[in-house]
Amino acid sequence: MRLIETLDYLDTTVFVRVDFNVIVRDDGSVTDDTRIRAALPTLRYLLDVGARALVLASHRGRPKGYDPTLTLAPVARRLSALLESSVSVLPFDLDEARRMVTAAEVGSVFLLENTRFYPGEESNDPALARDFAALAGLFVEDAFGSVHRAHASTEGIAHVLPSAAGLLVQCEVRALEQVLERPERPFTAVLGGAKVSDKAGVIQNLLPKVDRLLIGGAMANTFLLAQGMEVGKSLVEPERVELAARLLRGDAGEKLVLPVDVVVADSLSSPDVAVVPVGAIPSSGAIYDIGPESARLFSLEIARARTVVWNGPVGVFERDAFARGTFALAEAVARCTGYTVVGGGESITALGRSGLAARVDHVSTGGGASMEFLEGRELPGLVVLGYSHA
Repeated sequence: MRLIETLDYLDTTVFVRVDFNVIVRDDGSVTDDTRIRAALPTLRYLLDVGARALVLASHRGRPKGYDPTLTLAPVARRLSALLESSVSVLPFDLDEARRMVTAAEVGSVFLLENTRFYPGEESNDPALARDFAALAGLFVEDAFGSVHRAHASTEGIAHVLPSAAGLLVQCEVRALEQVLERPERPFTAVLGGAKVSDKAGVIQNLLPKVDRLLIGGAMANTFLLAQGMEVGKSLVEPERVELAARLLRGDAGEKLVLPVDVVVADSLSSPDVAVVPVGAIPSSGAIYDIGPESARLFSLEIARARTVVWNGPVGVFERDAFARGTFALAEAVARCTGYTVVGGGESITALGRSGLAARVDHVSTGGGASMEFLEGRELPGLVVLGYSHA
């Protein structure tokens, strides 16, 4: 993979793809600036080595064309404060934007408007990629959270300009490579979330590599159903029951660890919450969290591990009644003395709420990109930089 350190940036404008896909409150403040902070090392590096100017690009949300409610102007304000330097939002018109960049003072930092405002971004239109490229002389990819997408600003532009991976992308790749290729054992993976279908590829790719794979969240319900257990009104994927059964009876099935007790209620808002063994789930109830025995079981497996990967909550942790399992895992991962990697927005949120993020070795900004990397897929934004799993 071509690295940021290999290019000469002196007196050159650099187009930097960042991941500033953040939530903005009604008052214009950013709710969580983790992704903005994650870009700072690359931006400071480029300015320190003499880049003439920086043109940053990111998407935000999923607009269908221009949508002023998803402008990046609030992000520019937050970045200005963090970078301690003025950051100007470029006009939507790329010709006018180019004139502004050309006339700018040395050391200027610009933020392009939401890339998804531009027709052709998501279809990776070569013409749009060339228009983006006309703003700069070099391209740096530092939006790990978007490298699984072949868009004009993530993949297409790298065919037009000399390109390299930024410091954040390098950090993410190194951490995930260590997990997949050089794990210290025992190696334990923890997967939660709603659907088996979302993580079926990850489960199948990780099972041969791990010593234990702990499954919680609603996706565990499908595995319980595959074992012939009653799951009541719990969220399940009937079309994935056969896959779950096949994984359980396969050669690596003994590595799978499922909940032994669960927290059930008639609904998310029900005041009546009970902890029951997985064999005693009432037909009228639904599973919303792992139970305390499951949390202890999972925590013991994590404590024994020398490598841990965690992606996805094991309960509806946004509700206090169903949050104990997820927060217990957050504490277990933070206490683990091995190498720990946490990815996925909800897992990271749980870590943040626990105040434990600083005690994890690597917190991935990747989300879907991290999952596809762990699945073993080739990610287009990395392939164009020369990277391959092979």
